[in-house]
Amino acid sequence: MEQALRALAGPRRLEILELVRDAELPAGAIAAHFAVTRPAISQHLRVLREAGLVDERRDGTRRLYRARPEGLAELRDYLAGFWEGRLRLLQEAADSLPIPAGRSSGKGSRRRSMPGLAVFTA
Repeated sequence: MEQALRALAGPRRLEILELVRDAELPAGAIAAHFAVTRPAISQHLRVLREAGLVDERRDGTRRLYRARPEGLAELRDYLAGFWEGRLRLLQEAADSLPIPAGRSSGKGSRRRSMPGLAVFTA
């Protein structure tokens, strides 16, 4: 996961990942989107490949790249756990607030009033 985070820290690598998200592209076509040298793009592609975020396939002398969604799975799971924990803490904070008189706390109703934030139940 750490290697994927480092790979994604570069804005150019994020752009490359978006380019190859839905379609396989040759390195030259990827490089054509940027005002940098082809060797620089090759370096970015190598970092993404080593992080498991893109696959490389050779077709004769061409190298074709495509995003590997499963390469982001560990990072996605980590972030999901982070947000689920934060949302649980937010729910606990909302639950600890007193219910103003005359307000219902029934299912689907607005449960608590926090400045600028309404917390709803499912």
